[in-house]
Amino acid sequence: MTEAATRRTPGTPCWVSLIVHSLTATQDFYGALFGWEFRPGPEQLGPYVRGRLDGREVAGIGQLPPDRHLPVAWTPYLASDDVALTAETIRSCGGTVAVGPIDADDAGRLAIASDPGGAVFGVWQAAAHIGTQLAGTAGTPVWNELLTRETATVGKFYQAVFGYEAEAVVSADFDYQTLHLDGRPVAALHGVGHALPRDRGPHWMTYFEVDDTDDAARRVVELGGHVLQPPREGSNGRIATVCDPEGAVFTIVRTERS
Repeated sequence: MTEAATRRTPGTPCWVSLIVHSLTATQDFYGALFGWEFRPGPEQLGPYVRGRLDGREVAGIGQLPPDRHLPVAWTPYLASDDVALTAETIRSCGGTVAVGPIDADDAGRLAIASDPGGAVFGVWQAAAHIGTQLAGTAGTPVWNELLTRETATVGKFYQAVFGYEAEAVVSADFDYQTLHLDGRPVAALHGVGHALPRDRGPHWMTYFEVDDTDDAARRVVELGGHVLQPPREGSNGRIATVCDPEGAVFTIVRTERS
């Protein structure tokens, strides 16, 4: 398959990455939970590994320098054909670029930014590394949703930067927008007002597919993580919100199959 055929449309979530304090312990956790195997590289930002299923890359985990005490959180990366231009657009639309653009070996170029509400996301310009190579099966990221105070302002930011078409839920008590590219949903914005966790603020939530949500939630606890919101029925399947032993929050979902 050619690079042109696999390159993501700009704005498409194409990768998720986690930077932690203990790389070894975190590999043990996600390896046991999702069945990931790990391969090193690239290491410009320090020790880094890519989780793989059936030999195909699904997510990245890096290690924080010992003197850094940043929040540990899963970060989605959105595709770009020109990360430098995207970074300029982010700044001009009220966002902040904290890292980059920088090269990651021959894999591609990246930037790490935050939207006007403070939610952190990455931007990825692919070269040798296109991004997540497997989708829809257990252990793969299947959805990304921004939890923010309200969607109107921040929605305009993402539309301006990445060219999304937004479809809002018309409801007096539910503030929700689905972001579309090429006519298909790729991510969502959920305004939760004062229900945002005080210690986190606006943030992107990564959803990982599992075969059995209840069983996976029990496994999270056995492996040293925590269940923050127990298994329940969501709009697209049975979901639970959990965190790993270092506190990185994510959602597990058994997607309803039609």
